[in-house]
Amino acid sequence: QVRVVESGGGLVHPGGSVRLSCEASTAAFENYAVSWHRQRAGEERELLAGVGIDGGGARYPDSVEDRFVIFRHNNKVWLQINNLRPSDTAIYYCGAVSGSGMQYWGKGTLVTVSS
Repeated sequence: QVRVVESGGGLVHPGGSVRLSCEASTAAFENYAVSWHRQRAGEERELLAGVGIDGGGARYPDSVEDRFVIFRHNNKVWLQINNLRPSDTAIYYCGAVSGSGMQYWGKGTLVTVSS
C-alpha cells in the first residue's frame, strides 16, 4: 500500500501564494501520474492539475486559471497557487496513479485564505 501525503497548507492572506507538496511512500514516485484536486465546503472535489510520469505533460482543465501551476521536483509533486482568494479556501488533495492503474489518495491539506 502506497501512502500519499500532502503538506504546505495553512492560513494565507488574500493575494498571497502557497506551495503545496505531495509525496508518496515509494521510491518510484516519478513513475506515477499525479494530480491535484480540491474540495471546497459543500462542493464536490474538483480537478486542478495533473502531471504525467517523469514530470512530463502537465495538464489543466480549461476552467482552471493560470494561477495554479503543477510541477515535479525532488521526488515530490508541487502545486503552486498564486494570487490567492478567499474562494480558494479548500482542502487540497493529491491523487497518484501507478503504472498498473492503482489509485491512491492523500488525506488532504487545508488552505484557508483570509485576512
